[in-house]
Amino acid sequence: MVVLLLGLWSLVGPAAGARAEGAGPPAVARAGDAYAFTPGARTVVGAPDTASAVPLDAHHTYRSSLPRAARLYYRLRLTAAETAYVPVTAVPPPDAAVSATDGIRVSLRNANGTSCSYASARFGAGISPRPVTALGQRETGKALCRGSGTYYLLVERLDTGRPDERAEPGPWDLEIAPATEPGLARAGSTTPPRWDSASPEPPSGRPRERSGGTGFATARTVGQGVWRTELAPGATRFYKVPVDWGRRLHASAELGGAQGHGYVGGALSLSLYNPVRGTVDDTSAGYTGTAKPTALAPLPPVEYANRYAVPAGVTSVRFAGDYYLVVHLSTRLAEPFGRGPYEVTLRVRVDGRAHEGPAYDGGPVPEDVFTISDADRAAALAGGLGDAVAGEAAGGREAGAGDGAMRLVAVGGIGSGTALLLVLGGWTVAARRAHARAR
Repeated sequence: MVVLLLGLWSLVGPAAGARAEGAGPPAVARAGDAYAFTPGARTVVGAPDTASAVPLDAHHTYRSSLPRAARLYYRLRLTAAETAYVPVTAVPPPDAAVSATDGIRVSLRNANGTSCSYASARFGAGISPRPVTALGQRETGKALCRGSGTYYLLVERLDTGRPDERAEPGPWDLEIAPATEPGLARAGSTTPPRWDSASPEPPSGRPRERSGGTGFATARTVGQGVWRTELAPGATRFYKVPVDWGRRLHASAELGGAQGHGYVGGALSLSLYNPVRGTVDDTSAGYTGTAKPTALAPLPPVEYANRYAVPAGVTSVRFAGDYYLVVHLSTRLAEPFGRGPYEVTLRVRVDGRAHEGPAYDGGPVPEDVFTISDADRAAALAGGLGDAVAGEAAGGREAGAGDGAMRLVAVGGIGSGTALLLVLGGWTVAARRAHARAR
């Protein structure tokens, strides 16, 4: 146990001490931070027609490119028993000129050209270039597109192309991450469960520092609690919240105050995506320089039968796994209020009783898409401890990890006095070693 405590202190102790002594704030995110694509993603070129469409499959994530006014096709082979999800994330250059209605439209079609689904994603009121994601899907059991065979993903760029602002708009990068869900081993209820639609009380308490990732692949784990970061105008950060079957998620974000005068519509945006990157809800807030919160709509607990509901905010909460919170600050904040950084506070609540999921007749692809790892589950239950410790090991320093270390001590069943002596002893040993190295 002493070795364990010393190891934990070597990861979290110096960070906690630096924060207590009034060290500077965490690194400020830069507006030009590049989107983090999935490591090992395969590069493919979209085709102008179905005849030359390149194949995709759910065992891989792909990178592609979407020129202005483009309509690109990609090909998939699906069985009759699986539901397919094909999310497409468009990433414009950070200096791209965009309008509120610019974005992408995605549809999944069968070999006859019949559309199984379509969805669009736009930059919205913030009028700020940022990653936007739209989901194409083919669901089994629906009247259209129920058979096996070849299907086509069509990705279209919605671009106003105003000549006075963009003589040569560049291409947008794409990330495509197909996933498949098997059918059930035995039929279940098709009636969505009833739930309390009242807005949950947001959590309170002292915020803990937590910088986000710059893509779905690098999203940082957060559990229930209050989290704080600093962002520059134009920055987008990704967080993930493990949500089990029967549990429900609620989140809000608040942009801190700043000096300046003016109004920026859609200054802060908060989007929620499910484990296959399908949109669950999104919200935004205008800004006048005073602290401004914005909250997601109340959501039901995660249940398989939610897919039979009508509202999109309910039907999209259909499986367990990592749910993604994406925070963006509009580039337009910089002119009236300065380049920042701006304080952003994220409040996350996860409640409800967890239970076993449905009995699938086979496994999804990727195999872990609808499951929660033990590390992520521990991180969520402990308010993000697991991710904080992992972050320390990677070189990051997060406040609150010391609290997490003490929680581990408590879980281990050590008395408070003994624990204190061990921790203090560990600090002393580590300090002496550091002093010796300095000499």
